[in-house]
Amino acid sequence: MASLPIYDRTGAKVGDYEIASTDLATRISKQLLHDAVVMYQANKRQGSHKSKTRSEVAGSTKKMYRQKGTGNARAGSRRSGVRRGGGHIHAKSPRDYSYRLPRKALRAATRMAIASKLRDDQVVVIDKLTFSEPRTKEMAAVLTALGLSGTSALVATEALDVNVYKSARNIQKLTVAPVAELNAYSVLTPRKLLVTKAALDAIREKHGSSAVAS
Repeated sequence: MASLPIYDRTGAKVGDYEIASTDLATRISKQLLHDAVVMYQANKRQGSHKSKTRSEVAGSTKKMYRQKGTGNARAGSRRSGVRRGGGHIHAKSPRDYSYRLPRKALRAATRMAIASKLRDDQVVVIDKLTFSEPRTKEMAAVLTALGLSGTSALVATEALDVNVYKSARNIQKLTVAPVAELNAYSVLTPRKLLVTKAALDAIREKHGSSAVAS
């Protein structure tokens, strides 16, 4: 059982949180994490690429010159893919790249992603993170106090907090997500995971057994 220090907004230690990576996942499958990340990346692809075939480009279909007697290679339409301005021989067309892995596999990948952050000491726990109104300056001060300034990080909250989201949205390399929206891709992409104590409790309740905080 590992012990994570709990910090307040000023960076002072106010307690400990007993949790280990094995509480969420007994093993970490790199292949499953890879498959999950590739799926999320594929689902983000727009798929609107398009290039024209020889039937779609402008140009006459008249034979360019007679078949024989010119000394040139025989040629038909000027829209041929081997000519400048012609259509693409293997033209690209819009397509949907999205697909889904089984739900159980994605839930396991999320557990493993969080467990890998715990194993690699990339989780920072804060006792609470609330704002009476959106304050980017205060959020930046909290990150500086916790040593996360300039580092890519994901802020995990117990539930959707609009003030926390609005306070963080203008800070580079910082994203915010409630526990219910965490997935393997969002957890693994940033270098650090900043999680509130309540959010960590929710993670343990959703993905593992209960933990002990002091």
